[in-house]
Parts: sequence; C-alpha cells; structure tokens
Amino acid sequence: MAPTERSFARRRLLTGAAALTGAALLGPTAHAAEKARSAWPDRFSLPRGFQPEGITIGSRPYAWFGSLANGDVYRASLATGRGAVIAKGLGADHPTVGLKIGPRGRLFLSGGVSGELRTVDARSGETEKVYDVGGLFVNDVILTPDAAWFTDSYRAVLYKLLLDRHGAPGAVETVPLTGDWVQGADFTANGIERTSDGSALLVVNTVADGGGLMRVDPRTGVARAVDLGAARLPNGDGLLLLGRTLYAVQQQQNAIDVFRLDAAGTRGTAVARIADPRFRIPTTVAAWGDRLYLPNARFDVEPAPDTEYDAVAVRPV
Repeated sequence: MAPTERSFARRRLLTGAAALTGAALLGPTAHAAEKARSAWPDRFSLPRGFQPEGITIGSRPYAWFGSLANGDVYRASLATGRGAVIAKGLGADHPTVGLKIGPRGRLFLSGGVSGELRTVDARSGETEKVYDVGGLFVNDVILTPDAAWFTDSYRAVLYKLLLDRHGAPGAVETVPLTGDWVQGADFTANGIERTSDGSALLVVNTVADGGGLMRVDPRTGVARAVDLGAARLPNGDGLLLLGRTLYAVQQQQNAIDVFRLDAAGTRGTAVARIADPRFRIPTTVAAWGDRLYLPNARFDVEPAPDTEYDAVAVRPV
C-alpha cells in the first residue's frame, strides 16, 4: 500500500524522537543539527498577489501552496523560506484550493469553481490530467491508500479518484453524502481527513448544529456527527490528524482548535486552542517535525496583484 501523507507526518515525528536520542549519544554534532533546524524561519513570504489557500508537505522539508488567483503551485523550502512557482495554473477560472502530494511526487489539486480535479507532476510541473466532475466548488482533498477524496462545498457529495497500487490515478466516482449530513443553502463542506484507524473519513460541515465534524463511511457515504461536546466549527477549514490529535483551522477566528479523538473518529474532546498574532485568516495546516505550517489567506482584504501573503509556523500541542 502506498503511504498516506499522515504516515509521512508520523514518520517525521518518530524521526524527530530518534534525533533527540541521537543527540544524547553523538554530542555536539547532533546538537548543532538541532540548533540549525531551530533556526528555520517561522514566517516566510509567498508571492505577491498569490492568494494562497491550501498547503501540503510530503516526505522532505518542502511545502507546496495552491493559488486561488490562477491555479499556480508554489514550492518553498522550510529550511530557508525561499521558493518558486513550480507548476503554472490554467488561469483565473481554474484556481487551486486544496492540494496534497502523494508519495511518488504527484500533486492532487482541488479546482474550486472550475469543478475540476487535477493531477500535476511535482518534479516537472506538468499538468497530467484534468477531471471535470461537474463540481460547484471542489474544495479540499485527502489521500488514502486506494483513492484521493475531494469535498464539494456546494454539493452533498465526495469525489473519489481511484488510485492503483502504484498510486496512479484512474476513474472518478461520485459518492453522495447521506445520514446525518446537512447541506446548507450556501457553503457547507470544507476540510477532510481520515480517522486514525483508517475506517472512515472526517469532513467539516459548517452548517450542521452550528458547525461541526462528520464521520463518513467511505463505502456508503453515510455520515454521522462526531461528538465534540460543546465545541463547534462554524469557520472550520483545513484538518490535520497526527495520531489521535486533530488540528482544525477556524479561519475567521484566527485559530486552530485542537481535539483528542478516539481511533474510529466517533467522538472527540477539545483540549486546546492555538492562536497567534501572525495569523491573518489562515486556512489550512500541514506538519513537519515539531512545527505546524499555515498559509494566511487574508480573506478580509480585497485581493490585488501587489497584496502581500505569507505562511507561518507554530508549535503543535
């Protein structure tokens, strides 16, 4: 089975623990490496006018960001903060909203208002394939061993892009959302993740019961509300699950709400809220080592070609 992005995150956490053990054994050399990593920037600029929304980090310390302006993909080094556009978009009508990088260097892109799913070779920057699924707003994406799953914010469906055992994409299936799913008259589904036991998908629903989380059976599309107690996610956007700790970005609140979930994702407990004065409406989150990285979408300003954008790093709980 091809590893998912979460398995890479777990590997990075384990690698970090091993590095700490090695530091104790190797002395100054290991301590110097740790000190060098601690000097990595915790804020770096993105291109002016870029309009970032999604972020993904794979098995190496690089982050990829998608542009709402024209669909470009920008790659930045986490060690230096410097980067470049590595894939040109298809234009203003073909934004890149959510994105994930697979273990074989393939990017899976959500096309927003274009109603598309796209795949891009992260090495060459070439667009491999465009899937017109007739979506109204294809928003976020998560990888599982056999599929890439996409949300649509204006339709009660998920799009399932099938992957073979080598991670190559095939056909697309549309999976209706039923059960407890409540589809609002406006923007509803947003971020998506996978439960830690791999049995289900977790999807933000900004409408149901004031905003919350749904656990979706990937075989049937039946959704059940996740019991988060009194916590609500009315501005819930990107999700990141590390082990059983779920990080849910609440964009308009400039915060990340943190929950401890059971393995099956049926219930969770709010344990913390991460806020930072550098947050300017962050939307999505990805992990590397002992940091969480978020792009600031700045949805509170009118975008222009010279609007400044950045990404920031904070410590996880």
